[in-house]
Amino acid sequence: MHMLSPLQTFTIEGLYSLFRGDREVNWKDEDSIQDQFLSSVDGQAMSKQTRRDFLFLATGVASAVGVSGLVWPFIDQLRPDDDERAVESTITVDISSIEKGMTFTVKWRGKPVMIRNQTTEEIEESRATPLKALKDHYARNANLPADTPATSLARSAGKGRENWIILINICTHLGCIPHVCAGSYNGWFCSCHGSSYDTVGRIRSGPASRNMAIPPYQFISEKVISIR
Repeated sequence: MHMLSPLQTFTIEGLYSLFRGDREVNWKDEDSIQDQFLSSVDGQAMSKQTRRDFLFLATGVASAVGVSGLVWPFIDQLRPDDDERAVESTITVDISSIEKGMTFTVKWRGKPVMIRNQTTEEIEESRATPLKALKDHYARNANLPADTPATSLARSAGKGRENWIILINICTHLGCIPHVCAGSYNGWFCSCHGSSYDTVGRIRSGPASRNMAIPPYQFISEKVISIR
């Protein structure tokens, strides 16, 4: 292994002092870099090996700085602007083929979103659950005010569309992916740590303390929704 001599170590420290701005250097002029640095060693004699090591290092650094300055504008142009990112984060889903009792999963912003068409029995069961029986009393619905109670209606797509449940299929305990139509309440069940949610994604038992999150969405038509 090639070891640096004390003089070589000093030269590297001298190069660092140039980066800190202790001396004015014309970075476009390789000779200027060398002259400024060599003057920082206070007249110490540098061996041919040391000088060669420095020239190699200084030239490499100067080249890297120059190349990065040229390449960055092109890389920056490839980044999507805010409008493009907004479009990419919005998806539309045709729900016309999702029949009663069926669940359809889509990917939104890297997260699994479940769209479920509830049965009449599931709707009646969630309606009959009193708020005092819930661990989390808030709807956690991005489409409603933050303090909205976690009623069956508030967890659904709303009046006239109470059969539609749209939620992010991530357990609110440690971020696991729950199973649908499972657990003590026949809703969502996280087998990792035992959190059970009811048919509208409200936490009922287990270590999780919050209801499953509902993303912002809207019905474009009776058959198409937009998740944004």
